[in-house]
Order: sequence, then structure tokens, then C-alpha cells
Amino acid sequence: MDSKTAALPSEEGAAANDPAAPSARGRATSVGPFPVRTPARGEPLAEVAKTEPAAVAELVARARAAQVAWADTPLQDRAERIAKVKRRLLARAEEIATLLHRECGKPIEEAALAEVLPNADLIDYWTASIEELLDASPVDLDPLAYPGKVGRIQRDPRGVVALITPWNYPVAIPLRTIVPALLAGNAVVFKPSEITPRSGALVVSLFDGLLPDGVLSIAQGGSDVGAALVEAGVDLVVFTGSVATGREIAVACAARLIPTSLELGGKDSAIVLDDCDLERAARGVLWGAFTNAGQNCASIERVYVERAIADRFIERVVALTGQLRPGVDVGVMTTARQAEIVRRHLEAAVASGAEILAGGAPSEGSLAFPPTVLRVEREDTPLLQEETFGPILPVLVVNDAEEAVARTNASRFALTTSLWTRGYERAHALARRLRSGVVTINNHGFTGALPAAPWTGAGDSGFGVTSSPHALAELTRPRFLLEDRSRARSELWWYPYTPALRTIAFAMARARGGAGLLGRIGALVELVAALSKRLLGR
Repeated sequence: MDSKTAALPSEEGAAANDPAAPSARGRATSVGPFPVRTPARGEPLAEVAKTEPAAVAELVARARAAQVAWADTPLQDRAERIAKVKRRLLARAEEIATLLHRECGKPIEEAALAEVLPNADLIDYWTASIEELLDASPVDLDPLAYPGKVGRIQRDPRGVVALITPWNYPVAIPLRTIVPALLAGNAVVFKPSEITPRSGALVVSLFDGLLPDGVLSIAQGGSDVGAALVEAGVDLVVFTGSVATGREIAVACAARLIPTSLELGGKDSAIVLDDCDLERAARGVLWGAFTNAGQNCASIERVYVERAIADRFIERVVALTGQLRPGVDVGVMTTARQAEIVRRHLEAAVASGAEILAGGAPSEGSLAFPPTVLRVEREDTPLLQEETFGPILPVLVVNDAEEAVARTNASRFALTTSLWTRGYERAHALARRLRSGVVTINNHGFTGALPAAPWTGAGDSGFGVTSSPHALAELTRPRFLLEDRSRARSELWWYPYTPALRTIAFAMARARGGAGLLGRIGALVELVAALSKRLLGR
């Protein structure tokens, strides 16, 4: 979601002993506290100092100075240091889950399962595999055309990475970039969402004492701090958030020729086929729609179910939705702004003929938005066209899988899609026709937690890649190193340009396929003669 939300006004009486209150380490001169209250009960949380936008350039300068020595640190040493974060993360599991519950409103169990345990796997994966992934790879060179030459490609760090992340998964999403970025030799300046600054501070605190000063720092604040970070001369911007903010960042970076990695919104669909395991499909779709109160770019926001099983599927989903316990299975929404967007989408859909089968809008101003299921006929409504980012599940009946695929692909978003069927061969054929960057069969939305699996999209879902070796294409740049061991006095193509060199060039073109068999034989004879002349300097 949007990292551009305005900072909240100052509040008094914040808890001074909040475990995630940031230390001075890794921060530039900061101003004011910008407070946040707990979503569920409006209780104040610890004050967090905002970073003065003018101080961001200092953070980036410190990061750039620290990055050179960090990149020169042996890779094994970097991996050993960062591997220690796993133990810290697991030891603080309850603290982290409690903070996420208070700051975001998500159930504690959900916080632990989504934002603590998968990150232990993340650290294991990257620290164990980074040496192999960063190994230089040889380049094959023709020994006749390029005698005495060997080449290899190495992956160098970008330099200073600006990381701007949202509030919906404020521990998991940053770590997915911080860990491989640091291992690759980059420095990182991290701007968490102003909605979840304490979670951002906690993430940075996991690395305390493990890294040289300046290698990982935090900039707390809103859009003004994010803009200052882009303007400060970083080498890469990694952004997760809304399409609107992503476009602005892309434009600002393009003007400065700064590469970007953008993971934006989603309008993910589930395609439920008539040969599915109906009970599993109903339960999986339910979780995919309502986990984290639907505040997930991979939330199921559209269900296309084949007509033959539509009534039974919808009946089961509605029954299961009624069993969800408010505050236990489904948490409250994190921000009033987002709850209002969800309310507007729901009202517009109902006005256009959608039927509410379970749930409905809460009382005005409440963040406890109940899981809501609708039967929808028309797609020309914001609920089907825009990212809703809330606990709303629209179900549409289609005639067949062909119609479901066509409707899924018609969206401007293309992040993930799930297929629910017992026919795996059929599912693989359908998956090849989907635009989505991630396709799952008989499951949904959890693969972002798999460190070896790429998380990426297309269209308005952006073009960044998180996780997997493919993420290193964003976090590093290829450098080609050629070593010439030739003892020849001169290369064939060096000066002077002579008639013999011209003959060689065109004879090589014919010999390498620019002529028929007889022409190639003739070209080889001509080439040998011309090479002899060239060696004599003619």
C-alpha cells in the first residue's frame, strides 16, 4: 500500500518503554515525534523521532562512505554476521508479533507465522547460497578469433540502496531486500512507512552491533523523507507500495537515471474449476482473501467460479466466513484511510447490483471491517477494477475456464493468480496463458515467503523482483572482466587499416556462413593468403 500517507499529528502520553522505540544508532538528526495509535483501541504507542528531510543527504553520504569498506569485507564474513540475525529474530518472536498486533492490528498468530518464521528461512537461504550466487561466471571466447583471452562476469554491488516499504507487512517486506542487499555488499538506507515506524525501527535493531556504522540506517517520515531519499543520489530505489506513488518514484528516478525495483498493487484472482476439491478450494480462497484483513497485494480480490459448482462453492464460502472470529482470526484494518476506501468500493458494488452474502460495512469510523462476501455480476465497478486492499471477496460466476482466464488477464494488474482444480495438466496449460508473475495451483498467496521463489508481477503490479537469485539482478550490476594473455605484438583489428585487412573482414563473413559451400571454401583460401599479408604489415 501507499507509503505516501501524510504523517499523523502529534500525540501526547506515548508509552516511553515501547520495545521497538528506535535508538540513535543509524539515524540522522531528527525532529518531532510523529505518533501512531493502536488500530484496535486507539491507545498511544511510543514516540518515534522523524528524520528531517534535509538530514537524509547526510545519511546517504555516510552510507556511501561505509559501503566501500563493507563491499571489501570478505563475503564469508558478511554472511557470518548476517546469519546472527536469525537467532535474534527468533528470540524476539513474541515481542515482534506483539508489536505488529499493536501497531498494525493483525492477530498475533498471523504476525508470527507471516513475519517471523519465514524470515528465519530467508536468512538461512541467503547466507547459505550467496557465495555461489555471486560467483564469477566464465564467458566462452573463440580461441581463434580471440587468442589468449579469457573473460568472466562478476556481480558487483549497486552501492547505496534506498528501500521504501509499506505498512502491511512492515517486518517481512523490508527483510526480503535488506538481507540480500547487505550480503551483496550494498549499504541500505531504509524508510519504513510512517504508519509503522516502530516495526521499521525494530527491523534495523536486529542488526545492531553486526554492521559497521552507516551500512544500514533508517530514515523515519512521510513522503517528504522518501522524496529526499530519491534526490540524495542513491544507486537503486527499491519500492513496495501503491501504483500512484510507484509512478512518481519511477519518474523521479528516470530523471536521475537511477534504476528502480517497483512492487506495486494487485487485483489477484482465484479461478475455481468444476473439478476442484471444493472444501479445500473454499478454505484456501477464504484465507487468501481475508488474511491480514485483506491488506495484502496478493489478497484474492476476485473469484471466478465455474457455473456447475458455483452455488455449492458460494454456500460453503459464506458458511466458513460466518465461522471467522473477529479479532482472533481476522484483525482490524490498520488505517482509517484504507477502511474508507474499502467502504467506498463495497457501496459502489452494491449500488451496481452486487449482493452481500456475508459481512457488510462496519459502523462509521470503525476499523473492525468484517470479512465480506458478495455475489457480483458486473465488472465495471471499482471493487473489480481497482485494488481494494481490504476484507472483501467478490465472487463471479463464469461459464468456463476460458472466460475466467480472459477476465483475469483483462485487469491492469498481474501479480498472482491461483487455480483450483484436480486436473494438474490442464492447470499448467492455463497457467501458461496467464499474465500473472506468480501462479499457484490449489493454494494462494504464501509464496512471497519462499526465499528461493521470485515474487514479481507485470502491468500496474510493477516490475520488481523480490527473493530468489533473480533479485540479484536488481541488487547488483554485472561487471565483465577480460584478461588478455596474448603475447602478440598487435591485434588483427588494430591499426593500420590495409587492403589485406579489408579482404580478411569480408572473407571471414563468407567463411562463417555468408556464402554457400564452394564460396566458403574459396573464402578460407582467400583468408589464409590475406592473413599472411597482414602479418607482414600489408
